[in-house]
Amino acid sequence: MIDFRYHLVSIVAIFLALSVGIVLGTSFLEDPAIKTAQALAERLSKGNDELRGQIESLQKREAGTDALIAAATPRLVQDALATERVVIVEAPGATAGMREAVQEVIAKSGATVTGRVVLADTYVDATQSAAIDKLATDAKPAEMTFVPDATPYEKTAAVLASAIMTSDPGQLGKENPVAAGVLDAFENGGLLTVSGQPAKRADLAVLVAPAEPYTGENAVQQAGAITAMAVGLDDAGRGAVLAGALPAAATGGVIAALREDTAAAEKVSTVDTADMPAGRVVVVYALREQLFGVAGQYGLGSGASGIEPSAPPTPAPVPTATSGG
Repeated sequence: MIDFRYHLVSIVAIFLALSVGIVLGTSFLEDPAIKTAQALAERLSKGNDELRGQIESLQKREAGTDALIAAATPRLVQDALATERVVIVEAPGATAGMREAVQEVIAKSGATVTGRVVLADTYVDATQSAAIDKLATDAKPAEMTFVPDATPYEKTAAVLASAIMTSDPGQLGKENPVAAGVLDAFENGGLLTVSGQPAKRADLAVLVAPAEPYTGENAVQQAGAITAMAVGLDDAGRGAVLAGALPAAATGGVIAALREDTAAAEKVSTVDTADMPAGRVVVVYALREQLFGVAGQYGLGSGASGIEPSAPPTPAPVPTATSGG
């Protein structure tokens, strides 16, 4: 019969063997494991340093390119929009810095900026759609008719655009008598604010996109509201450009929404690099294209056909009274 001492000796022997194995294992593996870890850390550190260097180099190159384009901008856009009138419309969430920079380049192109219309946050508030529909219907000029099944935002865009846009060269700089009071009605309704004299109508419009994409369950409706405004401006004048930064061309962004709408993209041009000096020059070129009934999608984001128009536009054989024709 095996007694207790035998079990005790066996257990001690097992633990002793394990201890010896651990000591021997760590002795043989200690140096290689540490060296391997150190080598890996050194490689990662070197890789990070190289990436930081590349980023810094790219940033310097971009800054240099931006400085060059900014200095050349007056020459690049000189007289591109001479005698034209442009109205600026800001979507909720647009940045003042981008709008001011775009407006400055438009002025350098020889165009007159008639004024600015800033859409309020309530404009894209889904809970306000019924009120917006009623306001648009009440403010509608008597001779205006809405297309069947028009959304509240399509109605609003048509009514507002009639007050600030025209395709008739003889009406440029003149207020639309049948649309008198439209801006006041929308302003009193808390949907927008006005600066300058946008009622003295323009033939071209720049709609400045929100800085960030819309999110949440109402994102599609909100982006659609801005797309409808862009189309309404284009229909009422000789052309419109939706301008913003690259995030606006991402999912939930208004530039992405317009580019995905085939009918809208055939009318309205977009630029998703308006936060860059080169992009603001492209905004001017896109406006010039619009005068000839040409629309294009420009920038770096999804759906863009190129960085800029491929060639200066040529006059259409037969001038049309409506934009996008």
